[in-house]
Amino acid sequence: MSNDSLWLAKKYPVLKPWDIDTLVQEFQRQDLDANKGLSQRKLFDAVKLVEPQHEYDEVRNALKKISLSRPDMVDQDEFVEVIAILRQGNKSGGSGVGNAARAFEGITSERAYERRTILKSEQNTSSAHTINEDEREEFTNHINLALAGDSDIGYRLPINPHTMQLFDEARDGLILSKLINYSMPDTIDERVLNRGKRLSPFQITENNNVAINSAKAIGCSVVNIGSQDLAEGREHLILGLIWQIIKKGLLANINIKLHPELYRLLEDGETLEDFLKLPPDMILLRWFNYHLAAAGWHRRVSNFSSDIKDSENYTVLLSQLVPAECTRAPLHERDLGERAEQMLQNADRIGCRRYVSPKTVVNGNPKLNLAFVAHLFNTHPCLEPLEDTGEHAELDDYLFHDQYDREARAFALWLNSLNVDPFVNYLFEDIKDGIVLLQAFDTIFPGSVNWKKVNTRRPLMRFKQIENTNTAVDLGQAHNFSLVGIQGADLTDGVPTLVLAVVWQLMRANILQTLASLSSHGQRVTDQDMIQWANRVAQTGGQAQPIRSFSDPALASGRFLLDVLNGMKPGVVDPQLVTPGRSDEDMKQNAKYAISIARKLGATIFLLPEDIVEVKPKMILTFIGSLMAIHHT
Repeated sequence: MSNDSLWLAKKYPVLKPWDIDTLVQEFQRQDLDANKGLSQRKLFDAVKLVEPQHEYDEVRNALKKISLSRPDMVDQDEFVEVIAILRQGNKSGGSGVGNAARAFEGITSERAYERRTILKSEQNTSSAHTINEDEREEFTNHINLALAGDSDIGYRLPINPHTMQLFDEARDGLILSKLINYSMPDTIDERVLNRGKRLSPFQITENNNVAINSAKAIGCSVVNIGSQDLAEGREHLILGLIWQIIKKGLLANINIKLHPELYRLLEDGETLEDFLKLPPDMILLRWFNYHLAAAGWHRRVSNFSSDIKDSENYTVLLSQLVPAECTRAPLHERDLGERAEQMLQNADRIGCRRYVSPKTVVNGNPKLNLAFVAHLFNTHPCLEPLEDTGEHAELDDYLFHDQYDREARAFALWLNSLNVDPFVNYLFEDIKDGIVLLQAFDTIFPGSVNWKKVNTRRPLMRFKQIENTNTAVDLGQAHNFSLVGIQGADLTDGVPTLVLAVVWQLMRANILQTLASLSSHGQRVTDQDMIQWANRVAQTGGQAQPIRSFSDPALASGRFLLDVLNGMKPGVVDPQLVTPGRSDEDMKQNAKYAISIARKLGATIFLLPEDIVEVKPKMILTFIGSLMAIHHT
């Protein structure tokens, strides 16, 4: 018996010296790193060898009570301490997953446990965050299904949906990045991701930078979420981000360009322009009601909670979508739980038993029920194709005239990154009352907006909207924006070119102001300053010729931007992955690679690869400006 064992036995009286000898021997048989540390991911399996009665969450909660000497690694003494905490819990009568959940930090009552919601209190704060276990289980199931067989993380799946394992697996950014690409394909060039079973803290930070900045790029709200939050496994933040990513993917196809037959959902007297202003979840409800009406059903839905709790509307919807497989028999069942189960058996017959259980239907969980309905739409839209007539001329005109889409998308994402309220879905509609624009002005130029004189009580009459947009134009002129011929009414009317002109100058002012604040002299940074900086950094990172402006044709190949990135961090660009940039496909591959590397370095990037290949000067400026900002920090 070693002196170490005797010392540890004194430190942890719940363990005998011979227990500690056994634990040490078992620990040393594990797959340890060069510094004799065990990865946290492997801790549970190691504990099961000596304490098989303990569940994952019990081990996880014990680990939370320990101050680790190295991030994500457990050394021998810390392993012994985990076992001691678990043994002490046994002596106190707390064993099993139920007690582990009750013991989880922040649980305040039996009622909270019965509702299957974990209350998580942040250290040194009095606030509490809720984690709905039903959502955690269903989101975990989604990830297991979506990422099964992935060459990089397949060995880590399936994740146990009944434990908190999801939050530990999400800490290195890989699962989140893969999930983003599943929801919105090609968002991330996965060649930039750090992979492997043992990532350093720096590599984890880089992966989390990619995940967070890519989530911003697809429209997720990631205000107050940093790479360290993910690395620390902050449960409520991770679960919220996962839901946003899953939701983006589920709602991505609810788009009239992908499904022109959605035109059938327009109501009497409604214009296509009005219909396009609806967010995807509202279009989904419209689709639900279209089929209820077609079925001759007397009810309609206006939400994904109270209106679906009794499963009646679901039963009718399913029978209308696939009558050969789904009957209305569940309507004859009085018990709501049993009726929900029979309805879901119908859904199972058409391959759609996903995201919900009888319990979450009866309880009306809005997130999970939205996901269920979106899955039904994605697999069984059941809308008749439009006839080839002149009846839908306005739709044809819309489908072939989308020249403003990419800029509007980028500017909407940028506004959302400022945490404006409401969230901007459709740029030309959502800024018409001026409130979002004024919030942006007040963020970029603090104190510039006199909110006592702003009309904020929605809905606003047109003249009140114009008062606000006139104020926005006045503020732009006061900050030397070029707004010749632009009036508030133009913004309220959603004139595309004029709306884009105003929002672009706001975005540009934000970038230049950030750069000025980071410079040593604090002076205004010009376009030429950014070009000179990019040329100087690119010269140290590669062989590309210098550019003359943000519209220089040489930018199309993507090689110059990759040289800038390599100059910022030598070695970050793998030359084997850079193409000559001669064909369109080669140029696009370089552009995708450059965007993902920029996000890996911590830059917030909203442009698309096509913006680089087509050399869109405004978008190129935002890219260079973002790189210059993180380089200065």
